[in-house]
Amino acid sequence: MALSVSAVVLLAIVVFLLVRKSGLKGGHAVVCVLFGFFLASSSFEPTITDLTASVGNMIGDLKF
Repeated sequence: MALSVSAVVLLAIVVFLLVRKSGLKGGHAVVCVLFGFFLASSSFEPTITDLTASVGNMIGDLKF
């Protein structure tokens, strides 16, 4: 659960920065959010969840 909340916060920050700095229009951001919402309820959801969990675990295992 912590990974998904962190990912949502990170992606929200990225979208905010894209709107403010890169000229992404608010309508485009809404379309991206809706796309993510409908993608989450599709048959690709388990694959995407597994992929993000694997990437999160890989990042967590990095030693600095």
